[in-house]
Amino acid sequence: MLLEIRDLTIEVSNRTVLKNINIAIDYGETHILFGRNGSGKTSLLMAIMGFSGYKVKEGTILFKGEDITHAPIHERAKMGIGMSFQRPPTIRGLKTRDLIRTFHADDEIVEKIVEGLDFSSFLDRDVNLGFSGGEIKKSELLQLTVQNPDLILLDEPESGVDLENIKIIGRGIKRLLQKNLRRQRVKSGLVITHTGLILNYLEADNGYLMLDGTIRCEGNPREMFETIQSTGYEECARCQR
Repeated sequence: MLLEIRDLTIEVSNRTVLKNINIAIDYGETHILFGRNGSGKTSLLMAIMGFSGYKVKEGTILFKGEDITHAPIHERAKMGIGMSFQRPPTIRGLKTRDLIRTFHADDEIVEKIVEGLDFSSFLDRDVNLGFSGGEIKKSELLQLTVQNPDLILLDEPESGVDLENIKIIGRGIKRLLQKNLRRQRVKSGLVITHTGLILNYLEADNGYLMLDGTIRCEGNPREMFETIQSTGYEECARCQR
């Protein structure tokens, strides 16, 4: 098992934001996380990544069989966890090209990735400075692809992206998660989505519905999303029980 979360409870500023979370993601699997704004979805990704301020009150996080519950963020990144943010910061004075070079990736490989994302004209601009929603998502995806993590955490990858760019980003995520391979997939993902558009590009293995900081149910992600669209989150939680 690549990632195991057992009975995880998280506090932020002395307020419980996640309660008794249990998730297991195996190698090569992609899982989808649904839920209203403020339900705790992003907090879960931040806790998995190890950001400060997300205090573990109970439970454990295991990655590749090792307990990383209290490991710092840089150790988790070295072990193979990467995250794409919904609203990443602008970094003035640092060119996107120079940021990518810090990952020590092969230049030819980087150029192919850049071309696939139609991102060449943005490499010499400051990271995320003046970028549109789609350009930010491409920048985040480029960084993740070069980082080449084993577990990819994606926070609403289609948010703020127009229909033309969602195709490019969707195909890029599909390649990153090795969904173009029929066998021997080893990359895994946990993806937050509101629109469900990303499901047009990914064959997801499992879905979760989070409400008020708890996982209320899990099941087939496409069926869950159809229920959410037609009858809402609460009905989906009742239906999947």
